[in-house]
Amino acid sequence: MSDDALSHLINDEPTRVVVIGGGMGGLAAARDLARPGFEVTLLEASDRLGGSVQRLDLTLADGEQLTVDAGAESFATRGGHVAAYLDELHLGDQVVQPNAAGAWLQLPGRAVPTPKGGLLGIPSVPLATDVIEAIGWGGALRAYLDRLIPPLKIGQERNLGRLVERRMGRAVLENLVAPVTTGVYSASPDQLDVAVVAPGLNQALTRRGSLSGAVTEVRAGGPSKAGSAVGGITGGMWRLPYTVITDARRRGADLRTGARVVGLELRDDAYLVHIAGDDEPIVADAVLVDVPSAEALPLLASVSPEIDALAHAGWPSATSVELVTLVVDAPALDSAPRGTGLLVSDRVDPAMVSAKALTHLTAKWAWVAEHLPAGRHVLRLSYGRAGTENESVAMSDAALKARATSDAAALTNIPLSESDVVGFARVQWQNAQPLAAVGQRDRLASLAAAIEKVPGLEVTGSWVAGTGLASVIPHAREAAARIRGLRWRKLTDADG
Repeated sequence: MSDDALSHLINDEPTRVVVIGGGMGGLAAARDLARPGFEVTLLEASDRLGGSVQRLDLTLADGEQLTVDAGAESFATRGGHVAAYLDELHLGDQVVQPNAAGAWLQLPGRAVPTPKGGLLGIPSVPLATDVIEAIGWGGALRAYLDRLIPPLKIGQERNLGRLVERRMGRAVLENLVAPVTTGVYSASPDQLDVAVVAPGLNQALTRRGSLSGAVTEVRAGGPSKAGSAVGGITGGMWRLPYTVITDARRRGADLRTGARVVGLELRDDAYLVHIAGDDEPIVADAVLVDVPSAEALPLLASVSPEIDALAHAGWPSATSVELVTLVVDAPALDSAPRGTGLLVSDRVDPAMVSAKALTHLTAKWAWVAEHLPAGRHVLRLSYGRAGTENESVAMSDAALKARATSDAAALTNIPLSESDVVGFARVQWQNAQPLAAVGQRDRLASLAAAIEKVPGLEVTGSWVAGTGLASVIPHAREAAARIRGLRWRKLTDADG
């Protein structure tokens, strides 16, 4: 760039950017955009920033205080994106690994350790002892027949549930794969696209001749590619958004809460962002949207006829998920009888257990246990499955506390009563239909192509990027980089 263009960059009016939504994607983008030449305003409708990465402050029955995560309590290490970001934020030296004991599976009438060496519950060694323990000799022998079935053609089966059942049988599908996908994606295997949840698996199947061989090959690429490795932060993942918020504000970003965006217009190369209760819209040169699909689509629809048509194409609704945190005085839990927690099969009688998962936080994370006396434990239960109504939402605190205590006792096989509970909290989240859902990737690709035609418009968040921080953070940062590039291109064009 010439000296004149560089001078123009320094002295020119800043590029005005509005970020709609203060989840981790919006925060990461706002921080990246907050630099000389940009005026960044982030608008969050709620009173808290960070989306599903939040802190939960508990006052226990004896007056003690405890802070844990209200939402995400770990991050997937795949790709290394989150770890690199934490290093950039000077949090890298506080990354910790969970207890290697791993989780268990709650099956009808019994609980078993999750077999090692699998991918999304698909075993790499069908006749391994832990696989036989989980699905029995009959199920394991049926899974072993996978090695005798001719391989599928590349891309022939996109549906994960059908692929697993066809190759390995219903025992593997129902007892191993379904509990894992419900816990990770809040969706059944029949709803998930193989190419999204297990990239390269179909191709490896063709090369290796069996699904178990394909799992071995994909896992050989490293734990991050298998999606099994996770990390956390000492003190809780909530420290990530707090650090990003502090740094974004230090750089000059204006981060506002209680600012609900109700309209978005594009007029004469400028965006008008309308906020509830404000007569005057904010004028912007670029807009990045980081809100759930139900809120994002109506805003995007007003920007172009093509997006409007796609926005009304029958998008799936979000799934309601509720997390219940129990702090219990139960010395019998010191031995971590179910490892770091359990994933619950949807074949388990809901009258016996209605939670879809339990995380034993004091067994999973050493830093949680260090903040508590011996015999005191933190359990977190998750309620709500895709495609079904979440009955916990309508329950009173007292009823849900009783239900969660009963579920925790059944899952850990430890007698627990409400008198053992010294702390209780409930938090509700809305999970978007996962990017991994069959058909969702194609729908989003069409939307992304339409958005790309509108200069200065970007969309991020889990509904377009994929589940978890490992997907959301790099997606949001790439969107921010494109907005930054827009300013440089304009200045280069002016210089030319």
